[in-house]
Amino acid sequence: MDKIDTLVIGAGVVGLAAARALAQTGRDVVILEAADAFGTVTSARNSEVLHAGLYYPTGSRKAQLCVQGREQLYAYCAERGIAHRRCGKLIVATSAAQLDKLDALHAQARANGVHDLQRLTADEARAVEPALACVAALWSPSTGIVDSHGLMLALLGDAEAAGASLALCSPVTGGAVTAEGLVLDVGGAQPMQILAREVVNAAGLSAPAIARSLRGWPATPEAAAQQPTPYFCKGNYFACSGRPAFSRLVYPIPEAAGLGVHVTLDLGGQMRFGPDVEWLDITDAAQIDYAVAPERVQGMAEAIRRYWPGLPDGALQPSYSGVRPKLGGPDVAAADFRIDGPAVHGVPGLVQLLGIESPGLTSCLAIADEVVRALS
Repeated sequence: MDKIDTLVIGAGVVGLAAARALAQTGRDVVILEAADAFGTVTSARNSEVLHAGLYYPTGSRKAQLCVQGREQLYAYCAERGIAHRRCGKLIVATSAAQLDKLDALHAQARANGVHDLQRLTADEARAVEPALACVAALWSPSTGIVDSHGLMLALLGDAEAAGASLALCSPVTGGAVTAEGLVLDVGGAQPMQILAREVVNAAGLSAPAIARSLRGWPATPEAAAQQPTPYFCKGNYFACSGRPAFSRLVYPIPEAAGLGVHVTLDLGGQMRFGPDVEWLDITDAAQIDYAVAPERVQGMAEAIRRYWPGLPDGALQPSYSGVRPKLGGPDVAAADFRIDGPAVHGVPGLVQLLGIESPGLTSCLAIADEVVRALS
């Protein structure tokens, strides 16, 4: 049986950030990735937005790690030459009935330590985005966009420079908690077992399944009650033909399962819209169909025209989709990030990263710091 100091399961942006942070402490780190390349799942299927930290309950991990991680990530991108832009975003109320929600969002942001929001009248919002229809807006100058692939490439480069290695096509199929450490069953062309002193489960959509596959874990009845149940919430994106109508991100008032169908921009200035909310009736990440159903364009167009009535007919084309790794279903409030270390479940050397949906990209460096602390 191969033995290793530290294993990180999952080479998405959070797994790579954790591997980098752990390798830089002097640990011998191996990253196990089921796919044939890093960052091909949730980390490659999102809006690539760097969030300011406005939306999340005060005191939650999402709020704390987003605000902290945002500043870390801007500094890291500047230092490493990773393409990014502080383009800012407008959160818009499209009716008088939404003004109270806009005010509540402003207050939530201040409570979370985000103090640069500005309240705009409809005329002030249209002065910067003439195509916009709204009754009021919040301007968030700290929101931006990033090249997520470039970010992951830099994180992997740093991890490898510190001695870490990446093993592709290496799915974790199970494992066990033993007196000697954590034993993982690894599939692929040459299946093997690996004994590790430390394991970080950063497998994203597959993290709950991997957590449940570890025999002998959790160590206590209390921790057993916290075994994660995965829920899968798909978000579809549509490209928009023609000249971009906006130069900033535009978001509606957030909805229950997401932040609403918004205008997002790539670093070339091209405009796309999404994600919508489509709950999937599946039990395993392997069952996900990422195809974007063309018939969803009608609901997408209706949502967009609330703040951009000038959307031309036929301008939207199916683009791509991603799936949010939820820990609760459509009828419950969004769960917080779970960073379950030994203090939670009682297993030395094990950290489970569960429900790392948005703002996971923004928070990746701060989450990595939490992982290091959990294993210290």
